[in-house]
Amino acid sequence: MKHGKKNARRYVVAASIGALLSAGVATGAYAGTAAEPSAPAYQPEMVQALAETLGVSEKAAVERLDREARERDRFAELRKHRVDTLGAFFTADGSLVVNAADAGAAKEVRAAGLKARVPERGEDELDRIKAQLDAKALKSAPAGVSAWSVDLASDTVTVEVNGASDAATRSFLKAAKSNGDAVRVIKGQEKLETQAVVPPGSRMTFNGYLCSVGYGAKDRSGRQVLVTAGHCIEDLPALAYNGTRFAKGTHTRFALGTRSVDMGIATVDAGHSIGLDITTYGRAGTVPVKGSKRAPSGAALCKSGQTTGWTCGKVGSYNVSVTYTDQNGGPDTVVTGLASSSVCTQGGDSGGAYVSGDQAQGLTSGGPMNQRCTGQVNSPGSSYFQPLNDALAYYGLTLNTK
Repeated sequence: MKHGKKNARRYVVAASIGALLSAGVATGAYAGTAAEPSAPAYQPEMVQALAETLGVSEKAAVERLDREARERDRFAELRKHRVDTLGAFFTADGSLVVNAADAGAAKEVRAAGLKARVPERGEDELDRIKAQLDAKALKSAPAGVSAWSVDLASDTVTVEVNGASDAATRSFLKAAKSNGDAVRVIKGQEKLETQAVVPPGSRMTFNGYLCSVGYGAKDRSGRQVLVTAGHCIEDLPALAYNGTRFAKGTHTRFALGTRSVDMGIATVDAGHSIGLDITTYGRAGTVPVKGSKRAPSGAALCKSGQTTGWTCGKVGSYNVSVTYTDQNGGPDTVVTGLASSSVCTQGGDSGGAYVSGDQAQGLTSGGPMNQRCTGQVNSPGSSYFQPLNDALAYYGLTLNTK
């Protein structure tokens, strides 16, 4: 499906988030550079970016990354041993707080060396409220609602509105407010868009359009696939890198004007492969892909995209839904299952790679329509991404790692 100009694919999101972005993981002729055995645990430029964002020394930034990794592992162990938890999130000071189902679970969480609280609602109840709002929106897309998501830190479902007042929006907000203080409405947000434009630099091209290359994985039969944003391969095109075909779109869950999830895959052609190092456009060398452990809300996060390059921030919320508006006059599209972040993105970054430390996190989906990044690693902004593990699980894939 074509939308507007041949050299641009732009879908506007009627939410407070930005455009779809793309990343530059190498494939085909350029497969990335392997990290030296003596390489530090984190890329120096990533550490520098985090230090600048937090206003701390680089030593303190490394200590924070180490602490986040340890606390993520402890939380994973709690879940492995079936401690009754209701999600977790990082606070502004970098501490992981675990929502415990009751006092007994909270005691076990504290025994593991983590902070605990027993919330009024917690992840399960908030997910239920959000699912009801998703069902409402999927019947009729609310143009005036940019996004809605589960926010574990505030123990609410947050609803971001942009000022439009169509019938679907009014009905959605009425349903949202019927949940009382379990739902928090945030006004003054921007409309959202997906972004995939054709600028110079690293890119994945198809039928005159462009997105960025995402992550490599293999399916159950061992075939190599590219995991990317679904809107980047909406028409299941042949994909090219530096003018050479390397893959063919095979599945997407994105369709303009219908219920959508922004994930898709393409089969990689024989003789080509997806690199195991994420390009940072000269900002931080290359970042090795060593796994895909999900980073909790508040964790440090960076992304690679061909328009804005290497930008960093933090994970926002998971289980986010947005309304994307087509800039060319097409129908609004509700996309569910995203995550939010404070990472700045612009048009053309769609499909790009998000990473926390050396753990792959997701693929750029969208952001605020009029967002402009400063060109700095810590440029202020926001964006949404498709969590990688959800795509891997849905398609039955195993991530390629170093």
